[in-house]
Amino acid sequence: MADSCFQSDPDFCPECGTILPLPGQEEFVVCRKCDFQISIRKFEGTVIRSEKVFNNPELMQLNVAVEAEEGELKGPEVDRKCSRCGHDGMVYHTRQTRSADEGQTVFYTCINCRFQEKEDS
Repeated sequence: MADSCFQSDPDFCPECGTILPLPGQEEFVVCRKCDFQISIRKFEGTVIRSEKVFNNPELMQLNVAVEAEEGELKGPEVDRKCSRCGHDGMVYHTRQTRSADEGQTVFYTCINCRFQEKEDS
């Protein structure tokens, strides 16, 4: 085992930057890309935690056109004419409603009459 001439985060190979596998029962952690070896002693005292969160409602709300307490719509505004009242100005938010290799869906809300429409991009 050779020492690297680079310093890096312990989660990454100091030679090539690849994410390292978790330490196991072996004496060394071996990079799967360049075969660089790191002694497991370098990982002593390191706490490993992982968490998977799917469709976190708090994060999803950050991207939605939201009404403020005064009733005013909040969100990014775009110059788009409302097809119901003709007002120029709508707020929008996006969602990935179709498969990942297709475009996102853009939801528009009229600032004036609150009419909602969607566009698949």
